[in-house]
Amino acid sequence: MTRSDTAPPVPARSDVRVAHADLAACTARILAARGLAPDRADAAAAALCHGDLTGVRSHGLANLARIYLPALHSGRIDPGAEPRVLSDLGACLLVDARRALGLWQAGAAVDLAVERARHHGAGLVWVRGATHFGCAGHHAARAAEHGMVGIVAANCGRQRIAPPPGGRRPLLGTNPLAVAAPALPGRPFVLDMSTTAVPTGRVREAARAGRAIPEGWLADDLGRPVTDPAAFDRGEAHLRWLGQGEGAYKGFGLGLAVEVLAALVPGAGLGPWPDPGAGGAAPADDDIGFLAAAFAPAALRAGFADDARTLFAEVLACPPTDPASPVRYPGWPEAERAAEHRRTGVPLAEAVYRELAAAAAAAGTAAPALIGGV
Repeated sequence: MTRSDTAPPVPARSDVRVAHADLAACTARILAARGLAPDRADAAAAALCHGDLTGVRSHGLANLARIYLPALHSGRIDPGAEPRVLSDLGACLLVDARRALGLWQAGAAVDLAVERARHHGAGLVWVRGATHFGCAGHHAARAAEHGMVGIVAANCGRQRIAPPPGGRRPLLGTNPLAVAAPALPGRPFVLDMSTTAVPTGRVREAARAGRAIPEGWLADDLGRPVTDPAAFDRGEAHLRWLGQGEGAYKGFGLGLAVEVLAALVPGAGLGPWPDPGAGGAAPADDDIGFLAAAFAPAALRAGFADDARTLFAEVLACPPTDPASPVRYPGWPEAERAAEHRRTGVPLAEAVYRELAAAAAAAGTAAPALIGGV
C-alpha cells in the first residue's frame, strides 16, 4: 500500500508515534466505513489498538490490512451480523456469532458472561461461527474490571498450524488461552498465551523485520529447528508447542484441552477433523469457537478483593535474582507500557502506519497525526 496524499508525512525512521485516542478513532472510522455499527466499530478498534498500546504488536494494527479488511471485503466477516442465542440455561449460553467481527463479538460475549455471573455467581458463554478476535487477554480483562475472574479460550476454527509431537501433519491452531483477575490497582493479572511456543503473529512480525527467530519456535516436517521466520508462510515450517522435548506434550495437551472447551462443546469448526478431499486449499480459520467465562467470587464469599491484592503484592515482593529485574506478574508489564504509551504516544512501525493511512484514505477519512511531526 502507498501513503495517501492526505496523510501526514512519515519521517525516515523505523517507528512513529500517534496519540492513542487518535489511533483508536481513526481505526473505528475505517471499520465503520466497512459497514460496522458505530458502537461495534469503537469496541473493535479498542481491541485492535490494544495490541500496539501494550506493546504486543503481533496482535495490533499490523493485522488490520492483513486479516480484518480482506475478510470484511470477501464476506468471511459479516459487518452486520446479528449473533443468535441458540440455547440459554441461565448461567450457560450457546451463541452463534454468524461471522460477526470477532474484535467486537468476543468482548460482547465476556460482557454477557459478566451479566450472568452477577445473578448466578458464574457465567459461561460458548460461541461458534466466530472470527478472529485479536488479543484474548483484552477481552478476558473486561471481567476483571468488574471485580471478577475472566477466562477466554479459543480454537482457530478449521485452521491447522501445529502437528502433535511426533506427528507430520498439523492438526491444531495456536489455541490461545487468557485468564484475568483483579490484582493491584490499575494492574490486573492478565495471562494471555498461545499453547504453541509463540503465536503466528510473532513469527510474521519477525519476518517483516527481516530478523531470524530463536530455535524452538518453528520446525520442519522432520522436527528440525527452523530460524527463518519466512519459512512459515512458505509452508516449509510449522509452529512448535510450548515446552521442549518431552515437555511438548504439555503444550499439545493444553492445546487439545482448549479445542475441547472452546470448540467441541459449542460445535464449532475443529482442526482434527477428516479432510473433505485431498488436494484442496488449506483449511482457514473459519467457524472459530470460543468460551467466554466470568466468575464472581464476591457472590460466594467476602474478602476476595483484599485477598487478591495480598496475593499479587506478595508476588511483587519476591526477592529477584537480579535487582535490576524485579519480579512481575503477567499483565503488569503490559499495563506499564500502556500507561507510558498513553502519555507519550503509541509507537507504530512505519510500514504499519503507511497501511493505516492508506486504509483511512480508502475510507474517506484522515489518518491520525504523528506526534512531533516530521
